[in-house]
Amino acid sequence: MKANYHTHTARCGHAEGTDEEYVLAALSQGFDELGFSDHVPWPYASGYAHPHVRMHLSQMEDYLQSIRALKEKYKDRIRILIGFECEYFPDYMGWLADMAAQKELDYLILGNHYENSDETGMYFGSARTPGELRRYVESTVRGMETGLFAYLAHPDLFMRSYPRFDENCRAAARDLCQACREKNLPMEYNTHDRFISYFTRRKSYPHPAFFEIAREEGVRVIIGLDAHEPGELAVPEQFRLARRELEPFGERCLDHIETAGF
Repeated sequence: MKANYHTHTARCGHAEGTDEEYVLAALSQGFDELGFSDHVPWPYASGYAHPHVRMHLSQMEDYLQSIRALKEKYKDRIRILIGFECEYFPDYMGWLADMAAQKELDYLILGNHYENSDETGMYFGSARTPGELRRYVESTVRGMETGLFAYLAHPDLFMRSYPRFDENCRAAARDLCQACREKNLPMEYNTHDRFISYFTRRKSYPHPAFFEIAREEGVRVIIGLDAHEPGELAVPEQFRLARRELEPFGERCLDHIETAGF
């Protein structure tokens, strides 16, 4: 295990542990890079806040200062990067680009959970019809087209609720994979849902049929632990299992991402 770029903090309201505990867990497994990408706090025009999904905008500076302090403290042992996980919310893309540059972020990842805004839009993990599935694909591809993101997180999010991997899912996977290939954007092989399935007995992703299509389409992939507690970074079996499952991708399974910054 060398790197993880999908790491949350307790500020999002559904994760736990201190920022430093995540760093120490990564060090215990020999990471050489750890990227923090907590859910971005959108500047909702209405003042809306979603405390169980993301930090409040007022917490952003604390997040950035804390991670930068850890970056300096552990600079001789691990490279720490600062980013956010973001949806494609059309009304806020200009703000996101400006904020990423002003705050000198290292990267952003596209984790497209909601349509247009979580204030009013549907949760894509609840998609159960072909029409809702298409809306997810169309929104996600538009997000890719912004050029803001280092990779596409949990592209098979829709399998949280979709009844079975049918011809509509196969078409959705093809469209997402072809868009990623055209834009040279890696896809994430997200292990978080499998981690929690050890306790809930329910698994929705990573979905093997989805990633077989990704392999056929020549997409690059990267493993994302999507850590919501420090212990998720300290389970090497998760990473080793994912590496075995991704062996057919060969060199298209990445160890690190390119982070040119903004």
